[in-house]
Amino acid sequence: MKKSIFILFALLASFTAVAADIKVAIISPEGSTWTKLVREWDKTLQAKSGGRLKLTIYAGGVAGDEKDVIRKMQIGQLHAAGFTGVGLGAIYPAVRLFELPLFFKSYDEVDYVTGKLQKQMEGGFAQKGYVLLGWAEAGFVNIFSNTPIRSQREMQGVKMWAWEGDPLVKAMFDAFKIVPVPLSLVDVLTALQTNMISAVYAPPLGAIAMQWHAKTKYVTDLNLADSTGALLMSKREFDKLGPEDQKILKDTARDFSKKLVAATRVDNTKSVEALKKQGLQFVKVDQKEEENLRTISSGVWDALAGKLYSPELLAEAKKYLAEYRAK
Repeated sequence: MKKSIFILFALLASFTAVAADIKVAIISPEGSTWTKLVREWDKTLQAKSGGRLKLTIYAGGVAGDEKDVIRKMQIGQLHAAGFTGVGLGAIYPAVRLFELPLFFKSYDEVDYVTGKLQKQMEGGFAQKGYVLLGWAEAGFVNIFSNTPIRSQREMQGVKMWAWEGDPLVKAMFDAFKIVPVPLSLVDVLTALQTNMISAVYAPPLGAIAMQWHAKTKYVTDLNLADSTGALLMSKREFDKLGPEDQKILKDTARDFSKKLVAATRVDNTKSVEALKKQGLQFVKVDQKEEENLRTISSGVWDALAGKLYSPELLAEAKKYLAEYRAK
């Protein structure tokens, strides 16, 4: 009898360990800052949980694009994933507020406003069946092109990539009068190599990681938008964990996210210098043209209110932004 009870407990312990194997997908390639830090997080998670929690990591887009990942999370094939703003917006559109064109001027502004709206964002994702484990970001976006782009006029006539199915980019391109070439993320490099497109938008670190920089010559030296990201987990899978493991997962994910954001910002600064050394030319946008682009962009903010986010949420974000700038 005692032997049977011992075997039963051993089996239960083994099942618990297997149940805590969290399958997580990230689009970043192997060797990138994202992937390295996710693997460090896995080690910390295993150590702090005594091996009860571990990550199985699917990096480099092997789990498919973000639509595929969302579908796989819904049916339980994946449990968690790192998303760009496009993927996040497919789940909870209001999060795209953080990626509005020319809304933020600095990372300090980003941190202040996202911090103020944290609880609302957590609640929004929870209603959709996801747990927001932590923020991430790719950084401020620049235009990479094969002809210099210093103005709205020079954006027109360029074969500019647009992330297929992205309503925010569509609204921005419409306002800037850019004719887009819609493509999925995985098709961009091939499109650059075949001259199907001649311009893309990305943070410096992202352009290097995806090898887009090798097929472009110029970088528009203007922070067009902050490219946000986050780590989400299926609430269904999260709720399977015990309270102690839920706390360990959340605490370590929060620390990982902070490290990731800090590392990404440092790497983006280094990437600018690397791009210059490789011969890419940074072209300036003069103050008058920047003001013109900001005016057009503010129209995009208002046009998307009631579509991606509520007018009230936009007003609240503007209030916090003005509050920070008044300091």
